[in-house]
Amino acid sequence: MKKIFDVIIIGSGISGLTAGILLKESGFDTVVLTKTDNIEESNTQYAQGGIIAWKNEDSPEKLSNDIINAGDKYNNLSAVKEFSDNAPKLVFDFLIDKIGIDFSKDNNNNIDYTGEAAHSIRRIVHYSDHTGEKIEKSLVNYAKKIKLNVLTSSTSIDLITNYQHSKDIQELYKEREVMGVYVLDNKSKEITPLFAYNVILATGGLGNLYQYTTNPPSATGDGLSMAYKTGADIINTEFIQFHPTSLFHKDIKRFLISESLRGEGARLIDHKGKEFMSKYHSLKDLAPRDIVARAIYEEIYKNGVEYMYLDLYNYYKGKEPIEKRFSKIYNTCLKGGIDITKSPIPIVPASHYFCGGVKIDLSGRTTIKNLYAIGEISCSGLHGANRLASVSLLEGLYWAKKACEDIISKKNHIKNDRFNNIKDWKTPKKAVEFDPILIDQDWRVIKLTMWNYAGIIRTKSGLSRAIADLSYYAHRIYKFYKEAKLDKSIIELRNAITNSQIIVNAALRNEKTIGCHYLINDV
Repeated sequence: MKKIFDVIIIGSGISGLTAGILLKESGFDTVVLTKTDNIEESNTQYAQGGIIAWKNEDSPEKLSNDIINAGDKYNNLSAVKEFSDNAPKLVFDFLIDKIGIDFSKDNNNNIDYTGEAAHSIRRIVHYSDHTGEKIEKSLVNYAKKIKLNVLTSSTSIDLITNYQHSKDIQELYKEREVMGVYVLDNKSKEITPLFAYNVILATGGLGNLYQYTTNPPSATGDGLSMAYKTGADIINTEFIQFHPTSLFHKDIKRFLISESLRGEGARLIDHKGKEFMSKYHSLKDLAPRDIVARAIYEEIYKNGVEYMYLDLYNYYKGKEPIEKRFSKIYNTCLKGGIDITKSPIPIVPASHYFCGGVKIDLSGRTTIKNLYAIGEISCSGLHGANRLASVSLLEGLYWAKKACEDIISKKNHIKNDRFNNIKDWKTPKKAVEFDPILIDQDWRVIKLTMWNYAGIIRTKSGLSRAIADLSYYAHRIYKFYKEAKLDKSIIELRNAITNSQIIVNAALRNEKTIGCHYLINDV
């Protein structure tokens, strides 16, 4: 008899671990898979600013309005209402009361709420400036305590479906269903089918498709590619949010300079020390992210320089010393020779957050039976065309809860004998081992193509060029993938080219400039 899990969860960030904890404690046989060697390595780990939380002075209406305004009114109103009505209290009910996270306090020993761009009220709780790291470590520790089954160094290759992988012809005529995952053990290189009644995609973002990103190397959008191959609906993929302020430094890469610095007074300045955001928006430095990112991009271009500056020390309004309030940013910059208490910070926009993804309903269900998606790889329409700051961690937390509630309430399981007809993974008889330099070279092409043609500012001619260039490389990469002895890097490269094509095609179809999708009609 084959081993069949109740639930397989792919990804170990806030959404994946939350789902794993809730299901494990509800008696479900659950396994969490992560392709990294370290369970903590995820986008969650690198989130700095904070997480929206319930506050007496706030209201669902205020939060909804801020989300919709930031999203350029492209949002799914049902998702916004669901989230605004119910999600903020979960920070207290789950993260504080259950997991035991002790968020930063003010001088009166009350939870310290901070502000960020496009928020009408200070509603964001934080743990200094490394909130995500604190949340991730706390979830990992809790997961260990309850003995949640986590498999590291396990790369998901493809979702197992009845109509693609069963030897039983009759499965072609049934409703599409996901029945598990083909998984590569990164160390032994063995590929094994893992079976389950339900699969949850919690694979995070895809920032590494771009030359500059705040995301860790593991953020390659694997869940999007896998869901796309099953025929799941994918929406809003043209909306890639670029964070306005990542550190520009020759030795320190992928480091985010949190928006909360601007929430505490920091101003964007040029190389002459002049502020420039008043030229672009009435909210100046606290304008929505897409506007700020474009403003910096344009100032860089107009001035013929590589970066702008963020001045914190001359404008800081916080009560704590800078080196304490922003300890992680302070220490990281100091290692690079920048004292943020005395000098402005060199910054550049970078790909940060994916606002589109695998289409889900309000319970986290995709359009394929038994397949759920939560967190950044999913798209309920909550963000619309642009994400409001500090919504993402809470979104991952809340839809993990919703997906688990739906799974727990389900009464019908896949009949076990159907799993016996699933094919084993077929490896080419003469699988080829490829030089890592070739993989690196293809990655460089993808990153530059996406940055130049599907980045902060787009043109129709540029997107058309990107489609042509990506199609050329896709043919070669797919051939390469089919012939190769699989490892994590080859699977990620396959996913990257697939996801790049999805994004560029969506961007070319949407002829209206809106939110993160800023299109100049040059044709």
